[in-house]
Amino acid sequence: MFDLQDVTFKSDGKSPKTLLENITVNFPTGAFSAIVGHNGSGKSTLLKLLARKNKKHSGTITLDDAVLEHHGTRDFARKVAYLPQNPVVPPHLSVRELVAFGRYPWRGAFGRYRAEDHARIDQAMELTHVTGFADRLVASLSGGERQRVWLAMLLAQDAPVLLLDEPTSALDVGHQRDILQLVANLKNHGNLTVIAVLHDIDMVGRFADHIIALRGGQTCWQGTARDFMQGETLRDIFQTDIDVIHLPDHDRFVSFVA
Repeated sequence: MFDLQDVTFKSDGKSPKTLLENITVNFPTGAFSAIVGHNGSGKSTLLKLLARKNKKHSGTITLDDAVLEHHGTRDFARKVAYLPQNPVVPPHLSVRELVAFGRYPWRGAFGRYRAEDHARIDQAMELTHVTGFADRLVASLSGGERQRVWLAMLLAQDAPVLLLDEPTSALDVGHQRDILQLVANLKNHGNLTVIAVLHDIDMVGRFADHIIALRGGQTCWQGTARDFMQGETLRDIFQTDIDVIHLPDHDRFVSFVA
């Protein structure tokens, strides 16, 4: 769905800095792709390129075989939903009002909500288990509840691609697992393509289908979760002494710093 060929991104200013260089990657359709790497390696910068928040310096990015810049604004919003880090919540907005924002690319004449829009909003809240507090203010919710509401807004947008920038960064380990399990379930339920910036190695190994690792703005590794959760691979990506333990009862691997 997203295909990048030799993509480079440089910062603005008199002395631009190269933040991404010669990135070539194909994000598989219908998969949960994770972008990993050190802080400052270019993870969020890459996701913002996909979301059209950044403009590439060179190379080619295509979406559905069409150059990214050639998609109209509404057409793009109907295909790609983006959740940035730490999105700002308007203080007087209810859960249902926030979720309804996701219908913006689909609303009818004069911005009116149609029966189909209300049905999509209801469905998105049900799938993310937020219907029970639809009338509460988003600002009053816990971190985990709030993340589910943001996901509901993205689902209401009815886009086949979700871009998530560190969706679990402010959550404890239990809520991280719950949110990523929810994302994985939503991907399977709606045949979605998910591309997420993630930090937790074990969560990446547990939920991601496809992984791209960055180091210093360049791709240093790509592959599957099973190949990712190997001591040699992790040591090479993160340049530190990491190893893994196999949990045979769960058919999973857990990382540890040696």
